[in-house]
Amino acid sequence: MKKQELIHLHGLLAEVRSECEARDEDLDLTAYEELGVKPTSIHRSKTDHKAAVFKLAGGITSSVTESQRESVAPKAD
Repeated sequence: MKKQELIHLHGLLAEVRSECEARDEDLDLTAYEELGVKPTSIHRSKTDHKAAVFKLAGGITSSVTESQRESVAPKAD
């Protein structure tokens, strides 16, 4: 994946984070915050953004998985 694509993915995950926080979901993103790499940090290396993407995605998925232990019946809109 190219650096530009990683930055774009990082930005998309930041939007997901904002949506989760707006829904008052408890996200544990301390590992992500400690990196200090934001989607707007375009001067940072590709490796830094890759690490940030993994930490952010991991924090979001673990928090969402914990909060949705109830099974939800699938339905069509």
